[in-house]
Amino acid sequence: MLKSFFTSVLTLTCVLTFAFTSEPDSIPKDPTPLKLEDDPVAQALDSMWAHMSYIPENTVFRDSVDLGNPKLHDSVYTARMEYLNSQTPMDLTYNSIVKRYIDLYTEKRRGQVSRMLGTAQYYFPMFEATLDKYDMPLELKYLAIVESALNPRAKSRVGAKGLWQFMYSTGKIYGLQTSSYVDDRYDPIKSTEAACKFMTSLYKIYGDWNLVLAAYNSGPGNVNKAIRRSGGKRDYWHLRPYLPRETAGYVPAFIAVNYVMSYAREHNLYPEPYYYAYHKVDTLEMKEMITFELIAEHADVSVSELEMLNPAYVHNVVPHVNGKKFYLVLPKEAHGLFAANEDTIYALAKADVEAKKSTLPKYTDGNQRQVHRVRSGESLGLIANRYKVRVSDIKRWNNLRSDMIRVGQKLVIYPKNYSPQTSQARAKKVYPIPEGSKEEYTVQRGDTLYDIAKGYSGISADQIISWNKLKNTSLQPGMKLVIYTGK
Repeated sequence: MLKSFFTSVLTLTCVLTFAFTSEPDSIPKDPTPLKLEDDPVAQALDSMWAHMSYIPENTVFRDSVDLGNPKLHDSVYTARMEYLNSQTPMDLTYNSIVKRYIDLYTEKRRGQVSRMLGTAQYYFPMFEATLDKYDMPLELKYLAIVESALNPRAKSRVGAKGLWQFMYSTGKIYGLQTSSYVDDRYDPIKSTEAACKFMTSLYKIYGDWNLVLAAYNSGPGNVNKAIRRSGGKRDYWHLRPYLPRETAGYVPAFIAVNYVMSYAREHNLYPEPYYYAYHKVDTLEMKEMITFELIAEHADVSVSELEMLNPAYVHNVVPHVNGKKFYLVLPKEAHGLFAANEDTIYALAKADVEAKKSTLPKYTDGNQRQVHRVRSGESLGLIANRYKVRVSDIKRWNNLRSDMIRVGQKLVIYPKNYSPQTSQARAKKVYPIPEGSKEEYTVQRGDTLYDIAKGYSGISADQIISWNKLKNTSLQPGMKLVIYTGK
């Protein structure tokens, strides 16, 4: 059967090779829309490889009717957790505290869990590959659920960003760079690598994964303080009363997530369909500065999909800087179309960037050293706000023991996303409001615009942005969004 499949594909390839002509070397002057086609031979080869490397999926998606959370005896939870604990070097303890978090996810957050089960099909293979590289327990992939609910654009009230919620200074230590165009903390692959490096360093200190999790959340200083206050105890559950309140719930939540994701079906929890699996995307190194809008126009992919797959590009623009490499993740079909027509697309990109250069921010490295001379009336708070850094950072960089500064004093600054033009908003496409009924959607924790749009037939994330006049794609739980269904 497989042999006949290959024979059919090769026959089709030969037919298509003669049916299509090659792409033109220059952009046509005809004002009609440019229609780009993929290379038919390469398409056939992609199809053959996809067939050979296909991994059968054993996924049952959520039905429209939620059967609810079954009532289980405590002995069932105990037995299941003992089994999970036997499969990992981590300490997955079951107790009443963990049970409260299990109930939270299986009862109050059922919709969120279904979304995360779907999203996990994209992110978990990525996490597992990196965890395996560092010889770490694969169960640590669940930490990203506790940190960000698998939202790559998550941002905390204190400025931690991305799937693994890195603060600027910690991210910098582990190789995450920022600029006026790119924030690596939002990059799924780079931030996962950084998280593994960070946790590996912590494990060398504590030799206990639960203490690693506590230190990841609140910092080694707070864990060490708890060890002192407990009289030298090194077990998380003995240290828990001495840890910050958030950290006291952090490890129990992590253990609960291990259980819930492993036994989701037993609680009638099933994944919501997620558009991409990890094996259905591919990566291209970009050769020119290019906007998401132009890629979407010519590579058969939407801007919202590009944002979902490439969250690190904060202005929806891939920059071009000598000596630096920038990559774009695309659905495999769009990847093939782009690769087959890259000369044409890059020529269009150059013209597009030239037309928009007055509105595009200047590229500035977030870790680029600058010297600021204090002017009359300036304070550390004012200077920190200008460069988008913290007062504590400026004090640390300049060995300042107080907030006192003097006129004419020189301060070393490592600006974060600083650019005189960053306040100029990127122009967004305006969609007309359709006739018919509308609905109000309340944003839940972990929601993305892409996920919300999938719940409505024929509606895109770009339309939701336009209708609600959103300045960016960041969402906060409780936000109200108007959706025009047109029914």
